[in-house]
Amino acid sequence: YITLRIQIILKVQERFGYKDFITNNLWEDTIVKLSKNFHLSEMTKSQTAERMGLNNSPNEDQVENLRLLCERVLQPVRDHFNDVITISSGFRDIILSEKIGSSRKSQHCRGEAADFEIFGTANNEVADWIKQNLMFDQLILEYFEPGQPNSGWIHVSYTKEINANRKEYLMALKKDGKVEYKPILGLSTDRYAK
Repeated sequence: YITLRIQIILKVQERFGYKDFITNNLWEDTIVKLSKNFHLSEMTKSQTAERMGLNNSPNEDQVENLRLLCERVLQPVRDHFNDVITISSGFRDIILSEKIGSSRKSQHCRGEAADFEIFGTANNEVADWIKQNLMFDQLILEYFEPGQPNSGWIHVSYTKEINANRKEYLMALKKDGKVEYKPILGLSTDRYAK
């Protein structure tokens, strides 16, 4: 398993030009940097996968999608807010996705999506900044409650086909035990202005 993972990582490094991130230590190289502050390990970590003994390793194309997500969305957010981004969910293998009750069609399964927070910064403030400043496919303010700035989390996705990015900004709410997605027109702060 480790040998296969190292082979995939080395192929990705060679194919996509990760020469800036390669050291002379093969074991250090397994910690692939996807951008200045993001590593493959944090984008694939899953306690559920570890507990269930599932392989949550992306293939070369999925790693490239994760790199683009990090370079074009997550790293600019990190740079702007100058604070650590905590990834709660990045890449998910199809089996893992289904085990946690998500879909095999989720963009997480293609390496195109991440769920995250910046602790101490209101999630709607971060989401609004992304909407105003970056290209993205979907941006979802998940379970955010006005007046509770750190409630919920942010889901963001990015596709490598730039024209395919929909710039869809949504709010996920639970109603009668079911998840509802509602569009946010303008900014989330506009929607909650009293």
